[in-house]
Amino acid sequence: MSFLVIAVVSFVTGIFASLGLGGGMVLIIYLTVFAQMPQLQAQGINLIFFLPIAALSLYYHNKNHLIQWKKIVPILITGTIFVIIFSIIANKIDNSLLQKLFGGFVIIAGIKELFSKKRKD
Repeated sequence: MSFLVIAVVSFVTGIFASLGLGGGMVLIIYLTVFAQMPQLQAQGINLIFFLPIAALSLYYHNKNHLIQWKKIVPILITGTIFVIIFSIIANKIDNSLLQKLFGGFVIIAGIKELFSKKRKD
């Protein structure tokens, strides 16, 4: 699969994500189902495309004083530790089991969204 195709699909899923449709999930599903990419590789590509968007979001939220750094630093530290631990575990899991776990996560997230009540701010 060419980088251009992945970049275009990632751009479209980014648009879906901005609409609240979960662009990362859409990208992973596309890469695994239609591009026949292994689950672990698809998740890695998804994370690579996530990093620039996260950095840009962090910049603008910090610029608008929306970040409480005292609360975020402990989350960053523990999150980084768990990312390392679970990436090691993911590398040891069979691809079909990893796909089933991801599918279960998508179904649970969908059910949660389906039955969650919208809050009015």
